[in-house]
Amino acid sequence: MNMLLAFFRSFPGLPPFPVKGHLANIGHLLWGNVLSNVLALISLGIAARTLETTSFGILVLIVTYVRLVDRLIRFESWQPLIRFASDLEIENREKLPRLYLYGILLDVSAALTAAGVAVLLAMIAGKLFGLGAEHVHLVMIHATCLLFSISGAPTAALRMAGRFKLIAYIQPLGPIIRAPLALMCALLWPTLTGFVVAWTIAQIAGSAVYAALGWRALRDQGIKNPLKQPWVHLARDFPGFVSFAWTTNVSMSLRTVTQEADVLLVGALAGPSSAGFYHVAKRAAKIAQQVGAQTQAVLYPDMARLWAQARVAQLQRVTLRVQYALSSLGLASVLLALFAGQPLVELALGNDYGDVGALLVAQLISVTFIMHAAPSRSVLLSMGQPGTVLKSMLFGTVLFFLCALLLIPRYGAMGASLAHIVCSLVTAVWMDFSWLRSVRQHLPEREPV
Repeated sequence: MNMLLAFFRSFPGLPPFPVKGHLANIGHLLWGNVLSNVLALISLGIAARTLETTSFGILVLIVTYVRLVDRLIRFESWQPLIRFASDLEIENREKLPRLYLYGILLDVSAALTAAGVAVLLAMIAGKLFGLGAEHVHLVMIHATCLLFSISGAPTAALRMAGRFKLIAYIQPLGPIIRAPLALMCALLWPTLTGFVVAWTIAQIAGSAVYAALGWRALRDQGIKNPLKQPWVHLARDFPGFVSFAWTTNVSMSLRTVTQEADVLLVGALAGPSSAGFYHVAKRAAKIAQQVGAQTQAVLYPDMARLWAQARVAQLQRVTLRVQYALSSLGLASVLLALFAGQPLVELALGNDYGDVGALLVAQLISVTFIMHAAPSRSVLLSMGQPGTVLKSMLFGTVLFFLCALLLIPRYGAMGASLAHIVCSLVTAVWMDFSWLRSVRQHLPEREPV
């Protein structure tokens, strides 16, 4: 953390922005995610050593499929909530309870829809992504966790309250529960069904606790109970909220398609075993990717406030510094994987997963571009430009699938990793160009220098 702080301060003219406090929040979230992902890898390791490679691949496909449906249908309501709440904090705090009610209603309707669609689609078209009729009941078991996946409004409440440390150390709850459950399955119920049940219980427990903490954060901010507010005329009172939510949801869905559907695509084109190898590499690379994700989580509320306060030059400087820092960390992770990735994978999962090391390096190259682009995405949303994010994600997604369909049949799981590199690079360049151009256009108008 001190090294990152020194990195930021190495640039001249550091603005009066609480960099040290933000780095502390990023550090808390990062360590929480590192712990979460390490525990997730432990659970995967137990499952991989207990099940044969095909059954392990089916477990990965079921979990990935249900998570994909959830993220495609779920409204990322925390993004419009933070954007609108930043304005209401200045103009009209009395409207905040009804704003959160709007987000909660979107969350609940999306959760119910996702659970139903997950089961129905598996019954109709499960074979397309490697899940046969004998796996539908397992999908039904795991889909129950979607009914508890109401995270948008709690996320906005916790982030607006600055509870990043709390978020950080509650995130590993699901993996903490999952690891001993996986061990119990290995000893007492060493079947595919047992591991699916373990993953489902852990997911439900984590979601329930997270929602309760978000509710308490609302109360601590002095925001009245949203559920006691009138439910009528929400669309009229918050014009543009749903369109913002739809746009960010579609852009997030496109990113999810490339980040989650790739496992299903590998399973369909290269088999369940390859999907299992690929998922392990992605899960390991996700530890590095969380640096960018948590940086965005911490900075987005303050970026929205800076834009609302017309402090554009400061917003630009902070965004550039964060990008430089994240890109450097990404490159460091690639170098580490080149030298130590394969031995660590074999130590964790055994020699049956010997092809994962090269996949890990390729995934981390893609992750480096994703980390670099995370602040760009935040600043564009802060400027009220979700459409720009959507366009970049749409173009990148099309490129990803074109590359994946060409490369996976020839190179297997590595083909999907190469497709990710192309997608993340193009998306990063597009968003960089867009937000820098917007800053140049608005700086003379909003913040004369």
